[in-house]
Amino acid sequence: MNPVRASLIRLRALLGKEFRQLLRDPRMRFFMLVPPLFQLLAFGYAASFDVRHAEIAVVDQAQTPATRELRAAVAATGRFTLHHFPAMAAAAAALDRGEIRAILRFAPDFEQSRAVQFVSDGSDSNSAQMIVGQLSQTLQQSARRSAGIEPPVQVEERAWFNENLDDRPYFVPGIIATIVLITTVILTAMTVVRERELGTLERLLVTPVARLEFLVAKMAAVASVGLFDVVLISVIAVAWFGVPFRGNGIGLLAGSLLFLMSSLGIGLLISSYAETQQQAMLLAFFIIMPMVVLSGFAFPIQNMPEAVQWLTWLDPLRYYLVVIRDVFLKGGGMGAHGFEYGMMALLGAAALLLSLQRVK
Repeated sequence: MNPVRASLIRLRALLGKEFRQLLRDPRMRFFMLVPPLFQLLAFGYAASFDVRHAEIAVVDQAQTPATRELRAAVAATGRFTLHHFPAMAAAAAALDRGEIRAILRFAPDFEQSRAVQFVSDGSDSNSAQMIVGQLSQTLQQSARRSAGIEPPVQVEERAWFNENLDDRPYFVPGIIATIVLITTVILTAMTVVRERELGTLERLLVTPVARLEFLVAKMAAVASVGLFDVVLISVIAVAWFGVPFRGNGIGLLAGSLLFLMSSLGIGLLISSYAETQQQAMLLAFFIIMPMVVLSGFAFPIQNMPEAVQWLTWLDPLRYYLVVIRDVFLKGGGMGAHGFEYGMMALLGAAALLLSLQRVK
């Protein structure tokens, strides 16, 4: 028989075995469907940097018509619930207990100094900056209206690709990328280690199956699961969360396939070091968490130290996030991100070659 044909026959048999194992095991079926959907819903609703409502303490030691007008302007925004305290000590105690998130203080000499003091809970620095910024803007606008002062320049703001500056269109495509990473790395590592634990890997050693055929079958089955998750979560993101999809499916498919090369290679590397499924799970999360942090998923890479920024060049998730967010929000494709596609291909090839050397 032709060696190529014989290899294809063996590969087809291995693929059938892999898909039957994935679909027959209740734990694998659960892992393929429930965690990705749960993560999408949890992060889609919970992941946000916006401060939509905050409890604010007001210490008005001036008690003048001007301060009452400013307090009314803050309350009218609907973003703040005001709690009035007679002195700073009581307000500070409430801030220490976590009952309020900031203090707005009008000093007794407000009519002369025209100064307002903000005290915010800096344990959450991002929220503190957002709250202080919103309060400051509200008070300044109210003061200008009361004084009848027109600003010398009228500023008109417009944001492209995310007109309302909502966090959800930014986070949900990133969630798709992280779910694909987590699912494929863990599944690849656990399926190989599972073969070793159950003893079926030793049985395969006495068959004509080659190492490359075995690994291709493993990777093809898990890659199918990863692509299924991409399609499923993308449909939910567009239909349920209203995230726009302005690009084309070819660009998303190409980026997903190139990213899967890296995630599958990492999963195979983990399986070469782990002896049990528990070890494979722990090693996977030990690698996945730094990849997510360094990818720019939640924290801008430009804000990281320069040495850490150089390290992010080795993170394939960084490039996949750029591609998937561009496909969803900007309508970009392969022509707009040749560098990102090239880096994913390079890192994926390196991960696969290294894993082929390690997996015996």
